[in-house]
Amino acid sequence: MTDRSPTSRSLTPRPLVRRAALAAVAVTGAVVLAACGSGDSGSGSGHSGHGASAGASTSAGASTSAGASTSAGASASAAAHNAQDVAFAQGMIPHHQQALEMARLADGRAASAEVKDLATRIEKAQDPEIRTMTGWLKSWGEEVPEAGMDHSGHTGMSGMSGMMSEADMTALEKADGKDFDTRFLTLMIEHHQGAVAMATTEKEKGRYSAAKAVADDIITAQNAEIKEMKQLLGEK
Repeated sequence: MTDRSPTSRSLTPRPLVRRAALAAVAVTGAVVLAACGSGDSGSGSGHSGHGASAGASTSAGASTSAGASTSAGASASAAAHNAQDVAFAQGMIPHHQQALEMARLADGRAASAEVKDLATRIEKAQDPEIRTMTGWLKSWGEEVPEAGMDHSGHTGMSGMSGMMSEADMTALEKADGKDFDTRFLTLMIEHHQGAVAMATTEKEKGRYSAAKAVADDIITAQNAEIKEMKQLLGEK
């Protein structure tokens, strides 16, 4: 007679059920790990791709920005001055050079200590301005007036008001004592007035800030010297 008790029936299938359950867990775990690995790899690849893309974008952006900045800088430099600034420097350099020639004649010719002192101050003020304006023209690629141009050439230049003629300079060179003082003061007043007129035009029409600043200095200094020279002439 076969044993059909509950205990006999339940013992037979348990090992099979347990093995099946363990196998299922193992398969599920393998699938999950594979999925995670695939996801991590894909994610890593995605981040790497984004990083490369971002790096390229940053590099391109930096290159574009640098190029734009260089172009803007060049444009700003080119636009910093205008034709009036060039004309002012090219005209004032020979104008100052002639003033220096006149001032240097005072040593050994002037009778008045005040005239000698004035001549020294003119030389000290205008010589550095010549060097400054020469630097502007060179940086702009413009022609620098040659030193030692004849005075008739100066007089014929446009806008060169107050320049002395060759005859004026020759007469001043030959003068001495009080005659020199009178000639020097008379000619230098006219010369200064021409410089003030040129500087005033620069202030009104120029664009380069440094040139306009020099023009302002010329107006202030030379107007004061004109007043001083007129007083010295009144004393004679």
